Amino acid sequence: MKKIILFAACVLSITSCKKFLDVNKNPNSALKVPSKVLLPTTSIGIGWANANELGRCASILMQYNAGLANQNLTYDSYNISGLFDNQWNFEIFQGCINNLRIIIQQSESTDPAYSGIAKIQLAYIFSVMTDLWGDVPYSQAGFGLDFPAPRYDSQADIYQGNSSAGITSLFDLVKSGIADLNKPSALKPGTDDLIYGGVLTKWKRAGNSLILKFANTISVVNPTLAKAQIEGVLASTEGYIDDNQYDLMVPFSSAVTNQNPMYVQDISGSFKNGEMLSTRLLALSKSVNDTVRLSKFYTKPLGTRFVGYENGATVTQPTLATRSVYNTYVVGTTGEAPVRLLTNFQGKFILAESALLLGTAGDANTLYQAGIRASMTKAGMTTAEIDQYFTDNPTVVNLAGTNADKLKQIITQKYLSWVGNGIEAYNDYRRTGYPVLAPALNAVGDNNGAIPLRYVYTSSEGNANPNQPKPLIKTSVKVWWGK
Repeated sequence: MKKIILFAACVLSITSCKKFLDVNKNPNSALKVPSKVLLPTTSIGIGWANANELGRCASILMQYNAGLANQNLTYDSYNISGLFDNQWNFEIFQGCINNLRIIIQQSESTDPAYSGIAKIQLAYIFSVMTDLWGDVPYSQAGFGLDFPAPRYDSQADIYQGNSSAGITSLFDLVKSGIADLNKPSALKPGTDDLIYGGVLTKWKRAGNSLILKFANTISVVNPTLAKAQIEGVLASTEGYIDDNQYDLMVPFSSAVTNQNPMYVQDISGSFKNGEMLSTRLLALSKSVNDTVRLSKFYTKPLGTRFVGYENGATVTQPTLATRSVYNTYVVGTTGEAPVRLLTNFQGKFILAESALLLGTAGDANTLYQAGIRASMTKAGMTTAEIDQYFTDNPTVVNLAGTNADKLKQIITQKYLSWVGNGIEAYNDYRRTGYPVLAPALNAVGDNNGAIPLRYVYTSSEGNANPNQPKPLIKTSVKVWWGK
């Protein structure tokens, strides 16, 4: 939040010199940045924030990868206290929230196509924050001088709303965005909308899928609200992401300045070679005969087999040339793979779970199988390969046993599908306890070596904002919606 203070100082300076500026206007130094200029930065921003250090840590905690060097070793030991200052200050607030607030303020009355997209993006990035840290600045965040030290809203209020405190729920924020997209708009996005190219019907689907995600997240602590929100989406004429073509993916390219953050950090950047395939993910994939899909996610450096490493191990690491690392599905050939935030397979698994446990419409087994197929198709498997997998593995692709057994199957398949987005898997793990993961070897941290249940607040934010909870909440404390 330091950047907000700096921004405030700039605003004060501009205000004190208003008369001077009225006379000496510089046409090359705009005081208002158009929404069409800000939207590409927020779109890239939400993808970068998800897939950079916040996602890298989650992917190691969730044992997709094992840490080998640099910060990745810290993540694998669970010593995550005091980290993520840059992510909180620059990626989330400066890269996303502050600019999204500006888009909404300057577009809502005249160009609601822009404010509608911005509200959906804002709800998404705030959900990332609260899911990782719990109580966070929300209702007062991103307004500059109006709230230089924004309060921390409770996670329950962020998700459910609190009218007496002036807190709009994430659900209602998304719905407000969808409502804006249905209004006449003087200006509409085109190529400046990097995600959907200005196709507002796709943004409406994305908004409804975000509601599904939020409902799924709180389904353990508030099943009544979760069911109502899911049923509302299923009854909506706007639709949701029910086909891979509608997936919300943030695009990146092979240009050095615009490559996928996982490629930059893990393959080509200064911190490359810091992680590789975890032997635990490899073992789980083998246990369900799912190595064809795994080969789309990770390389086979020896041609015929994967090479993994144990989380937290201290034995000699495999040589660089023999390590299984992210494959083209996750990072592309030269960094051009998108970051996937909301997907068809995710929606299918959510609806399978809600049909099973909440009694919403649909057959849980049919939806579960559709989720597997959507993920395998997305990864690049052929129809013949997918059909063969279903034929060869009937006990994997059919739900069986108690509801707890079936939930374990659903979340395990969802986990296997989410390679490249560790945050989503981390949310499901803390919400359901699946997939079943043993702590990393030699783990420490402030949770007695157990997998952290949350991220720890950043030190720079604590120094800048007296409203940050003190003492710092440890990783042993579950978030509000956690199991």
